[in-house]
Amino acid sequence: MMNHAMTESSFDLSFRRHLDVSKELIWRAWTEPELLKIWFCPRPWKTVHCEIDLRAGGIFKTIMQSPQGDLFPNEGCFLEIEKNKQLVWTNSLLPGFRPNQVANLGQEDNAFFFTATIHLEDRVGGTTYTASVKHADEASCNKHKAMGFEQGWGIALDQLIEMLRQGI
Repeated sequence: MMNHAMTESSFDLSFRRHLDVSKELIWRAWTEPELLKIWFCPRPWKTVHCEIDLRAGGIFKTIMQSPQGDLFPNEGCFLEIEKNKQLVWTNSLLPGFRPNQVANLGQEDNAFFFTATIHLEDRVGGTTYTASVKHADEASCNKHKAMGFEQGWGIALDQLIEMLRQGI
């Protein structure tokens, strides 16, 4: 099977970290809605709603809330699930692989389609964690980068690790 997380282009954003926690715990944090809501977006933002149907074509929906109280819904579907190894989803498709429309993405000036992959690999003392996001074009990639992809996803990952260290 081809490892899609490792395929790169100029329209991709990604980062890799070596973590001292098991991939099984990271997987739970990504796939259990009540856990995901704790860490998924950088504080003081909050994830106030999460739906996960963990199967290809199943829903992956979150609603984030800004510190000012504005709500930002994000809906897509899972494309590939390899338990404790790889999770792939996109916002270009809705549950059941229904095509999405830009109007459904929320804020028009921040709307763009993407496919995201979280890849987990065993390593001595923990897990190698790779997050990758593929964009359709350079403009979308640049928009995501300007929104703070690496910093924001990195802060969220730090919050995930903090949650795991406190015990789940």
